[in-house]
Amino acid sequence: MGQSPFEQNPSDPPSRLQRSLGLGSAVVVGVSAMVGTGVFAVWQGALERSGRWLVAAVVLAAVVAALNATSTARLAARHPEAGGVYAYGRIYLGRPVGVVAGLVFIVGKTASASAAALTIGLYVWPQRTTQVALGAIVIALVMNIRGLVRSTRVAAVMVIFVGIALGAFVISSGLTLATRSVESSPSIPGAEPMGILAAAGLVFVAFAGYARITVLGEEVKNPRRTIPRAIAVSFAMVLFAYVLVAFVVLSADRAGVTIGPAALDDIARALAPSWVVTMVVVGSVLGAGAVLWSLIAGVGRTVFAMASRGDAPRFFAAAGRRSRIPIRAEVAAALATSVLVIAGGLTLALVVSAAMILTYYSIAHVSALRLAGEGGSASRAGRVAAVLGLVGCVGLVAGLLVWA
Repeated sequence: MGQSPFEQNPSDPPSRLQRSLGLGSAVVVGVSAMVGTGVFAVWQGALERSGRWLVAAVVLAAVVAALNATSTARLAARHPEAGGVYAYGRIYLGRPVGVVAGLVFIVGKTASASAAALTIGLYVWPQRTTQVALGAIVIALVMNIRGLVRSTRVAAVMVIFVGIALGAFVISSGLTLATRSVESSPSIPGAEPMGILAAAGLVFVAFAGYARITVLGEEVKNPRRTIPRAIAVSFAMVLFAYVLVAFVVLSADRAGVTIGPAALDDIARALAPSWVVTMVVVGSVLGAGAVLWSLIAGVGRTVFAMASRGDAPRFFAAAGRRSRIPIRAEVAAALATSVLVIAGGLTLALVVSAAMILTYYSIAHVSALRLAGEGGSASRAGRVAAVLGLVGCVGLVAGLLVWA
């Protein structure tokens, strides 16, 4: 007789939630959380701050994100439980630090979710951005309540289409740019060290989606093996796409294309056929929608984990009897996201998200240093990654604060 979907693999650590995600599903979760808001929303702000050093800013953001991934993967493999860095900080640095990590994550990811919703509004109907964003939040919440496995399959379709849309955008825009005479701007505002750091901080928001995998530690099969592999695969795929898009954005700016908040739409309308413009708009909806879905789930599960330990109201510690989904916590996450959409704009949401999430990862690196202190063959490499990652996070936050 087959195993019940609610039974656990004997080799898996104990879990209060259903372990339903394999490697493929976990990669989809990570990619869908990364390829979405960032690739469609960060370019105007990043370009203004870094100018001709945009690609360098993307690479710097990727390096910091990779260091963060190293520390979080090691921590998640050792402690595969819901809550991510909130749980790790609580274990290694004490309850107060863990609570701070959880609160920072909730604020940062809620800001990221509002940025995702606003991105959908900007690309679909700029004159009604807020209304469209609120509608997107409702849809994402309904998808979560219907069940994680079903929503993961939907996210897989979204990721595939977004990949095709980005490919069409890069190829068509790149070919058009190749036929033009493009001269480098003699003076581009923001092309100084702090500007590059600030731009990297904004772009970092786009890479931060792999944290979505770590907070699902209690829902991943064989987490000690699956989580590190899923983070590595999803990160490599997204890095490749972002570097290509960054080159196109920078080349388009040098060619005189006016780039606004909906950067890819502006570039596509100036350089690509109309069918590519349509694909970009649809891709932004699907990509940012997948991010919105994953972030509401991630924030909800962090609230669930905190409530389960008494660090948040116990009201949010309940999970559905059949679905085993923390519905109350996810509804609260959706409501908080809606408040930010109404109260702020895209730039504010991105800056708050970047600063909070970088602070969150700073706590992860300090926790990883404690983990490395426990010994083991990988301790030295883990310690180096944690130190470099901590320095990188602090540097990017400093850049954001200077430019803010």
